[in-house]
Amino acid sequence: MEIKELQEKVELHLSSVWKDNVKVSQMQHLSGGACQDNYALDLISKSGKQSLVLRTDKGASLLSSLSKKDEFKVAELVYKAGVKTPTPVFLEETSEVIGSPFFLMEKIGGKATGRYITKDKELDSYRKSQMVSDLAANLAKLHTVKPSSVSDEELKQKLKFVTKENYVSIAISDLRQSLDELPESHPAIELCLFWLESNAPSIDDIVLVHGDFRTGNFMMNSEGLQGILDYEFAHFGDRHEDIAWLCMRDWRFGRLNKEVGGFGDRKDFYQAYQNTSGIPVDPFKVTFWEIMGNVRWAIGSAQQTERHISGKDKGIELAAIGRRTAEMEWEAMRLIEEVSNAI
Repeated sequence: MEIKELQEKVELHLSSVWKDNVKVSQMQHLSGGACQDNYALDLISKSGKQSLVLRTDKGASLLSSLSKKDEFKVAELVYKAGVKTPTPVFLEETSEVIGSPFFLMEKIGGKATGRYITKDKELDSYRKSQMVSDLAANLAKLHTVKPSSVSDEELKQKLKFVTKENYVSIAISDLRQSLDELPESHPAIELCLFWLESNAPSIDDIVLVHGDFRTGNFMMNSEGLQGILDYEFAHFGDRHEDIAWLCMRDWRFGRLNKEVGGFGDRKDFYQAYQNTSGIPVDPFKVTFWEIMGNVRWAIGSAQQTERHISGKDKGIELAAIGRRTAEMEWEAMRLIEEVSNAI
């Protein structure tokens, strides 16, 4: 859909729903991932001018991603928990307006690109002083959302309500199923899944997990953290998952010695997380979920390439992502060797 047509449809729909003469101006497509479309727009109504972002699906989403309705509800939960995140503004659940469900959220400042977060001189001062502690504190706040605090039973089920006793086995089983659905074999992933089954740790509590908490999904500028984004992979699980995902080698953007997102050190992040949550971080559990994360991303990258090869959703970005599969397999096996030698 052309920008002008999209703008007119959104404008007409919001005017009808809000019973107001709503005008949408300066709408532009934002760069985004392989699965999401985001548009910046200025909205003018009786209440004034708002700078917003419209978020919707691009073609076929990954099987594990939440619907726009559920992602919006998660954003509301996280916002109410005190996490620095864009204010959720409006949800359209149907596909009748623009061809797919969408929601509107506050447009915030800053940039999210990996090179900017990890290397840009504009962030040097903030990177050395507060970046790690700010992200750790906000992640700890996100993890205060638990199944008991979610009153929407439908959403609770979409977030895969689990118990401490069965969560790890379910997570591994889900990965096995996803692996079996791929048209080609991956012996390295099979090896890693066997190790995960044999070394599964206990879980201290089930909390809301962001699911994609990494460099690239939070906005920064010289003034600091502007907001955490993208809850499409949120689910209930182990708090160590999010910490491990942030520490994965693939999200360091070349700064491999800075194991936390390419900008920080693990011990500093662990301590800052504990300072806010009051709960110590278990290094072995982080490594376990880091191995699991690499396996999950290896399967995910293979799935995205299959979308291109199958013709379901053609795109050079989807095709290129497939090359990462072998890299994730290697990293998962490297971590297994490292932790096994340390025991």
